Amino acid sequence: MKTKVLKKTDINRKWYVVDAKNKILGRFATRIARILMGKNKPQYTPHVDCGDFVVVLNADKFRVTGKKMDDKIYYSHSMYPGGLKAISLKLMLEKQPRKIIYKAVSGMLPKNRLRDRRLTRLKIYLSSEHPHVAQAPQKIEL
Repeated sequence: MKTKVLKKTDINRKWYVVDAKNKILGRFATRIARILMGKNKPQYTPHVDCGDFVVVLNADKFRVTGKKMDDKIYYSHSMYPGGLKAISLKLMLEKQPRKIIYKAVSGMLPKNRLRDRRLTRLKIYLSSEHPHVAQAPQKIEL
């Protein structure tokens, strides 16, 4: 038996549509990350970017367990003294709901050179409409 190593020319990308309505954020993000990495395919190769495109609909209608809506805090720092900014999940949901799913999926991906390329294949929309109909995406339930 031989192990087949995937090459760039062998990659066949598919499009998937996922609805975030009433899905738990963390579990949902891990499943999206697996699709972006290509781990759902039998020919997965770690050093080749062989993942698929994922379109997330209703990005502001996810749910979280426990008291995370009040207790979870996103931090950012401007690299200047006193430049630490903190925003709660509840405020982030009002201001930038797409960024919540983006940060959750980004945190689930490996921290290497392929991460940015994988995240460009993640498309997030707040409504149930999307402009990627021409790619004939397959609707999956996560």
